[in-house]
Amino acid sequence: MPHSEIARTAREVFGWKTLRDGQPDAIAALVAGRDAIVILPTGAGKSAVYQLAGYLREGLTLVVSPLIALQDDQVAQLAAAPRAPRGAVLNSTLSDRAAEELWGELAEGRIGCLFLTPEQLAKDEVVDRLRAIGVGLLAVDEAHCVASWGHDFRPDYLRLGAVRERLGAPPIAALTATGAEPVRVEIADRLRLRDPDVIVRGVDRPNIELTVRRFVGADDKRGAVIDSVAAAAASGPGLLYTATRREAEEYAAVLAERGTRVGVYHAGLSKAEREAAHRAFLDDAVDVVVATNAFGMGIDKPGVRFVTHASVPESLDSYYQEIGRAGRDGAAADATLFYRPEDLGIRKYFVSRTVDRGEVAAAYRAVARAEGRLSTKALAERLEIAPRRAQHLVNLLVEGGAVRAERRGAVVAASVSPAAAAAAAEEASERRERIERSRLDVMRRYAETRDCRRRVLLRYFGEDLDGPCGTCDTCRAGVVDDSGIDEAGVPFPTGSAVEHAEWGLGSVSAVEGDRLTVFFEEQGYKTLALDTVIENGLLSRAG
Repeated sequence: MPHSEIARTAREVFGWKTLRDGQPDAIAALVAGRDAIVILPTGAGKSAVYQLAGYLREGLTLVVSPLIALQDDQVAQLAAAPRAPRGAVLNSTLSDRAAEELWGELAEGRIGCLFLTPEQLAKDEVVDRLRAIGVGLLAVDEAHCVASWGHDFRPDYLRLGAVRERLGAPPIAALTATGAEPVRVEIADRLRLRDPDVIVRGVDRPNIELTVRRFVGADDKRGAVIDSVAAAAASGPGLLYTATRREAEEYAAVLAERGTRVGVYHAGLSKAEREAAHRAFLDDAVDVVVATNAFGMGIDKPGVRFVTHASVPESLDSYYQEIGRAGRDGAAADATLFYRPEDLGIRKYFVSRTVDRGEVAAAYRAVARAEGRLSTKALAERLEIAPRRAQHLVNLLVEGGAVRAERRGAVVAASVSPAAAAAAAEEASERRERIERSRLDVMRRYAETRDCRRRVLLRYFGEDLDGPCGTCDTCRAGVVDDSGIDEAGVPFPTGSAVEHAEWGLGSVSAVEGDRLTVFFEEQGYKTLALDTVIENGLLSRAG
């Protein structure tokens, strides 16, 4: 579809005078029936992509969104557009009567865009009724959740690819604000995308000033975090991210003693407590929310002036996602990481994975012996373990390729011995651990770099700057060395597909001076000396 027609529809139907860079390309791909991974910065109009593409396609637009509060905001956005189709939410808070009224409106074609969680699509009745109505577009909002949560936290994300087929195979729009190479690969794999068009635009948020403050002593760092956040809160709202729930509680208590209006948020609190903290922040009832990474998705608060990290996050993907909650109004904002190398230890602990082969083999044996699909609840009862543990075992077997997760439970995907199934699961788990450790190592290099910090961040996402930004802490300190090798003369430029004799296929994610950073599908990120690569022929071009 011509971009001019897309722009005309945007004006006439949604009241948008212009479209942003990347939006027309994504919309055109989806209207043509092609899958798309769309990576646009927070506030750059990802919702406009599925709204407009869905309007231009026949059938209902189905939006999978992880949070009910986020769904309500998106419905309100549609209602504010002059001629946009109606939006509605299908979730567990609806009464039976309200749900049936909604289904009636859907059947009559009075609703054009339906928002729901992945758990709703795990219900046979919901999928069957949607198929009968006709789905023209399946949008997966916050698609990075497919990679970061799908493994163990929200298993229904793992089934979205199969659900798409049951819905009549509509094109998928996978939308996120963050997605480096491994995340994109996992999104495409888990959603079973077919040769997706990958659209990455505008990762840079130049109004956010990037700073890393390095410390040796834990007490010194803690005191500096408190002083910094307390001072920053006096001039505008902000977020303080911690590595653990305990740290969140402790920082919140000290800030409250200092007179800061503070809320706390982590997965250990009740749903009501979490919702209250979320609402208090949006309503300006608190100045700071101290939280683990469980907090933040769905925040639509344009005036956040700072995001502070008391400890190093697990990856640059997470860091970018979290600091992106600052400065959505375009005004100046600060992103400060308080870094202590010893803090990497707790992150390494979080990504460590130990597989009990005997337990995994027992789980496979139970699935193989079941008549039909074996539910998580039934597996937990047979093995006398908690349901969450049973789901973890199923996920390991799925990653190892021995089991397939379907809507009614697990079923054998490969007829192998229980020992072989356990070995495959362990190998898949070790691969994931290698990749996650390598992403943590990239995060460490960001924290310790003497290069332009903004340039390091952008290179990770496949973009670059013509020169140092001039505004990050390394640029301000005058320590940036910009005499690196011109990438035009490098035999393996950013984005090129390569192959290593030992590590297999990979892609170059960054060229930094005399180093290459390559993401290998089986090993994760590796940093290689360019001279050594060339002299020893370590890499060859692939594909």
